[in-house]
Amino acid sequence: MTKQEAEQLLETFIENENLRHHCRMVAAAMTAYAQKLDKNDQETHEWYLAGLLHDLDWEKHPDAHPNYALAEVFPKFGLPVSVTEAIRAHAPERTGKQPETEIERYLFACDELSGFMHAVSLMRPEGFVGMKASSVTKKMKDKRFAANVSRDDIRHGADLIQTELGAHILFLAEVFAKS
Repeated sequence: MTKQEAEQLLETFIENENLRHHCRMVAAAMTAYAQKLDKNDQETHEWYLAGLLHDLDWEKHPDAHPNYALAEVFPKFGLPVSVTEAIRAHAPERTGKQPETEIERYLFACDELSGFMHAVSLMRPEGFVGMKASSVTKKMKDKRFAANVSRDDIRHGADLIQTELGAHILFLAEVFAKS
């Protein structure tokens, strides 16, 4: 699946622009991490696809997410197993699949944090530019702010990629500031 085909699939399945934006943010994060980890072009593309398509069925089938897309959508497109397994592992409480491989761990680590950081960026006149890790972690302590985002998943994600949370936040802030 090419980037253009993946983008078209995203546009077909997701109408909500905020959800599309989230998927594109996670795709940018995954691409940046793949490049940082010196993945080859094919692997980098797979990381991009996992990020872009991870929430494809969230809008139309929230109760069946991500299982609906895994069973009903992705098989029609021949996505690489690494991509579908990463998508399966990004929601272990729904699928029973824990993030084990590198792509799985990084998708889990980037998903919730990307959404949370976006919420923080909306509170700042400069968005992601100059965002400090301390401003994000301070907002994490406010349970009412972006209340639907799991702080435990954010912390667990950083642990999964063996990166200090502050460094993970700063890396993503740089990625998102350029996007």
